[in-house]
Amino acid sequence: MRLGRLEPARTVFLCCDIQEAFRGVIHRFPAVVHTAQRMLDAARTLSIPVVVTEQYPKGLKRTVEELDITGCLKAEKTCFTMLSPAVREWLHSADVRARRSAVLFGLEAHVCVQQTTLDLLEQGYDVHILVDGVSSQLVADRAVAFARLQQAGAFLTTSESVLMELIRGKEHAHFKPIAGLLKLRPNEPLEAH
Repeated sequence: MRLGRLEPARTVFLCCDIQEAFRGVIHRFPAVVHTAQRMLDAARTLSIPVVVTEQYPKGLKRTVEELDITGCLKAEKTCFTMLSPAVREWLHSADVRARRSAVLFGLEAHVCVQQTTLDLLEQGYDVHILVDGVSSQLVADRAVAFARLQQAGAFLTTSESVLMELIRGKEHAHFKPIAGLLKLRPNEPLEAH
């Protein structure tokens, strides 16, 4: 049985298409942005590599400016999966290839997040989907995507659960900064599913 345990040295974060054109049309968009920034801050603290994708930025605009993506690999794409040639190359690079746990957040649950998850599962990754950091325009699309991805073998979880598992306890050198990230909450959080 796969447990999906997370360790900083074996984990990558994938931030999927949190772009300006989706503002105002995605269910609880501010909550997605909040969770994404929490994870980006945690990644810097825990030295976890992050890839940030943008779906057809010419039409859908760039990653929202609230997100600090400094130090992240940024990749444009036109395919729905995040696993464009550039991202596949990054996943196989010397610094990243031993990391077989992927934590995924962004948009939209039933399209890009779903196709990325299935691709990663096919490649043998443990995939952790942040239900507090993934959404769609329609709540039904989001709920059905979560059900399908859980059936396929992905782990549904939350940003707080992931971060607590990554540090394991108060003894961790970065407990205080991670705990500080968890004190901030969105005004309208996303529902479980």
